[in-house]
Order: sequence, then structure tokens, then C-alpha cells
Amino acid sequence: MSFELAYQKWLENEHLETALSRQLEEMTEAEKEDAFYKSLEFGTAGMRGLMGPGTNRMNIYTIRKANVGFAQYLLNHVEQAKSRGVAIAYDSRHFSLEFALESAKVLATQGIKTYLFEGVRPTPELSFAVRHLGCAGGIVITASHNPPEYNGYKIYDESGCQTLPGEGDKVIAGVHAVDDVFAIEVKSESVLRADGLIVTIGSEIDDAYLACVKGLEINPDLDKSGLKIVFSPLHGTAGMLTTELMRSCGYEGFQVVAEQAEPDGRFITVDYPNPEDAAAFEYAIRLGEKMDADLLLATDPDADRMGVAAKGLNGQYVLLTGNQTGAVLTYYILSQRQAKGTLPEKGRLFDTIVSSELAAKIARSYGLETISTLTGFKFIGEQIRLMEGSASTYVFGYEESYGSLIGDFVRDKDAIQAVLILSEAAAYYQAQGKTLCDVLDDIYCEFGYYEEDLVNISLAGKEGSEKIQLLLSEFRQTPPQWVAGLKVVVIEDYQTSERIEGATTSTIDLPAADVLKYILEDGSWFVLRPSGTEPKAKIYISVVTDDQQQTAARVEHIKRDVLTKVDLILK
Repeated sequence: MSFELAYQKWLENEHLETALSRQLEEMTEAEKEDAFYKSLEFGTAGMRGLMGPGTNRMNIYTIRKANVGFAQYLLNHVEQAKSRGVAIAYDSRHFSLEFALESAKVLATQGIKTYLFEGVRPTPELSFAVRHLGCAGGIVITASHNPPEYNGYKIYDESGCQTLPGEGDKVIAGVHAVDDVFAIEVKSESVLRADGLIVTIGSEIDDAYLACVKGLEINPDLDKSGLKIVFSPLHGTAGMLTTELMRSCGYEGFQVVAEQAEPDGRFITVDYPNPEDAAAFEYAIRLGEKMDADLLLATDPDADRMGVAAKGLNGQYVLLTGNQTGAVLTYYILSQRQAKGTLPEKGRLFDTIVSSELAAKIARSYGLETISTLTGFKFIGEQIRLMEGSASTYVFGYEESYGSLIGDFVRDKDAIQAVLILSEAAAYYQAQGKTLCDVLDDIYCEFGYYEEDLVNISLAGKEGSEKIQLLLSEFRQTPPQWVAGLKVVVIEDYQTSERIEGATTSTIDLPAADVLKYILEDGSWFVLRPSGTEPKAKIYISVVTDDQQQTAARVEHIKRDVLTKVDLILK
């Protein structure tokens, strides 16, 4: 069906919400095409997109369609799905509550019990709730760190992990089987609640979750009174639980940024509610300077990512990358668990194919095996499940994109856990007269000077999507032979699962993904992949040498050469 016909079908539907109907009437031709040229893409773990009317937008009709597919999957493939039910959480974005309630109503109409949180909650708490309640699955309504005009829908399996390829494909098949989104049956909330099919949950889950997080402390008796911390939830879901947790653990100098403390889908103090963005720390830095804070922490709206700024040598705050934070957490957790005799003999650390190798190098020095997965924390969650009943033990996992997981009672990245343990690390090293920046320097001196960079190439809309595919195709068909004066010695194509090294081709034992990795003769590498959540192509770069300035210079040289090829392709 053409976008014009799809648009007309929506416009003429007498049951369409008034607000959406009004937006349709005000659309330009370009807006109509973008809203209707395709259905909003449903990946293995859900969907994310702009809000508004249209098949390519987040609205109650695309939400209903997604939930019909999820319901059919649960009923056909998960034992006792109706009685075990589905836990549903939502963040502070516009329409998150409405989309969460609509999800509950669609599932409950299918006879599946739903547990709907009473208010906004962090994504990791949803993962915990699925496991705690023994649910058949879970849903979070969130667009994570996207701009305010976005929202999203993420689904979780019975282990509390985001749905994986294979099982996710079965959900997608059910979604695609829905022909008419306007014909989906949805009973009233009052009827479904009276039948016990929609149940409200809240503080009882909070208490159980926080008890587990608090149990992660390695040095609970550490003196924390001298550590000053500024924290911002960036108008998201982490404020209430994180504040309660940190104060109960004795962090007397824990202060929340007042202007960003309350959940607010407008994100009025930031252009982009992402702790990876330095601008998101503006208010935290302002408060930090006023109270002479040692550590600044920020979480994204759904509280699965944490950003860090630590005081440097000159008293200025230094923003750590996700890789640097992962290295510091790895170093602290492993060293302290070894000192206490609680480091398992067959412990495992998990990272991804685009993460720095620094944390893995630290882990090897403590005798831990490191496993690299595809990007997406669901793949780390899968590995945790696969280890159940084996001799191996999960110790820590992280992604370069500011997400990590310490305790496996959650099966997704968890910024609240990270806030607690990084704060503990800061207090521990403060007692030794060190900042986290000092600790990072110690790590570099011992393991080498690692530096990474990430280049985001924004290419929105239908034309942008086509350009991203062109970019990957051209790099795949005519791969670079030399970059930054260094020979490309290995090409890893995760779409074909091939690793090419000279004349030798071997198989990559990971699920297929549209990712290309090029390894240079000195061990440096860069990766090209499309974002799974935003209209962007991403370029990751990693370099390690024995000299900090040499490392930085090589990163810039690689970036310059790769972007030159990108520009030629996109002309």
C-alpha cells in the first residue's frame, strides 16, 4: 500500500483519536510520507520512534498491534502465560502511562494477567519484577535517552532479559499478522481490573529490588561521610529509588540536582537527556562546584545508563567515557573481591565487540575469562542465563554506551547498581588520597593507554535510512586496505559471520548483525554499524599504545581517514 493510501485510510477512520486526526490534517506531504511509507520497525526486543499518527509512529494503535503480537507469542510459546502474567513499567515521557495502560488492556483482553506499576519506574526494576513475580514476560514503555519527541516499547522474556533473536522473530511474526490496527479488541480498564486481569504493583517491588541492590556492597562498613556526590536523574525515573538507596547506605553527602529531580517528559533543562552528552552535566557541574563535590553522577530517563564526572588534578570535572567507567568498576570489583576471598575461580566478565579491551585485560590479570557479545545488553543477559547450572560465575558486564550490570538478579543494564558501586569505589580510593581520575591513571600505567572514540552520523527519515544501508554496503564491497598508515589485517563481517585474516576465513560464533569491524596491524580497530534505536550510523574507534599522546593522535588519524571514505560514499 502506498503512503498516500495508508494516510487516507487513517484520516477517514471515524474511530481515530481526535488529537491524532487533527495532526493528520496538518501534515505536509513530506511528513505524510515519513509517517506512512512503512510500518514502525519492530526489532527482536521492541520498537522505538517518533510519537504521532501513522504506521511509522508511536501511538496507541501501533502499541496495540505490538501487544497483539506479544500476546500471541506468550500464549503459544510460554507455559502458563495467562496466570503468570506480564509486568509493565513506564518512564516519564509523554504518553508513557497511556501506552503502558493500553499494553495492559490489550494483554488482559487476551486473558493474560498484567502487573502495572503505580508510577514511573526504572527499566532495571522491570527486569527484576519479571523474575521476582515469576512472570511470563515484561514490557517497558521508554525511549531511553532519545529526545522528548520519541517513545518506545521494549519486551522481556520470562528470565527478565530483553527478547532475543529467534524468540523475538516469533513475536515479530505475530505483529506482522495484524492487518487492521483499528479492529483490535480492547476491553475497558474497569472491567479488566474487576476480573483481576490488571493489578497495580509498587512499593513492595521497590523494597525487594533495593534490598538486592544494597546487598551488592563489597565494603559496606566503609566510611562514606567525607564523600560529596551530586546526582541527577535527568528528569527520569531514578530519583526516588536512588536517593533512598544512597542515604540508607550512609552517603550523607549525596545531593540531588533539584532542577532535574522530578520526572518530566519535556526534559526542560537539557536538549538531549543522555549522560553520554557533556551538556547533560551542566546543572550537576554547577551544583558540584558550589558544594565542592568529589563526584558527579547522572542517569538517563529509564535509569539503565550512568554517566560520571570525577574531579581531576586541576579541580575541574572530567567526564569519563563508558569504557573508562567500565574499567574503573572492573578494577575495583575484582581487586576488592580478591582481597575478601569472594572472587570466583571461574568468574566471567562480559563486554561487547565495540567495547574497549581494557576491562578484559584487567579481568585476565585476575584470572577471569572475558566473553564479547554483540551490542545490546540482551546478549549479555542471554549469557548469564546460559551459565546457570554451570561451573562459571557471572562477575560483571558492561557496554561502552554507559551501561553495566553488577548483580545478576537483574538481566539488563542497571544504572542504580552502578551508582552505588562506583560511589563505593570513590569512597574507598578517597581514603587513600585518590580520585577516580587518579585510579584511571594507575590503570593506564599498568595496562596501557587506551582511548576510544565514537562518531555518530545522523541520517533521518527514509532517505537517511537508505544512505545508512549504502554506507554499510560500500564498506562491505570495497573495504579499506590501509587506515592511518596501517594495514587492515582482519575484517570481521557479522552479517555473514565471516572473519577474514589474509587468505584465511573463519566463522564468527555470534548471531548475524549488520556490523563491520576492521582490525589494523597494531591492534587498533574501528567498527561501523547502524544504530538500533536512532536514525544514525555509528563509527567506533579504539587504540592502545604505551604513550598517551601517541594514542590520542592515532585515534584522530583513524577517524580522519574513515570519515574521508564516508564523505565520498555519501556525496
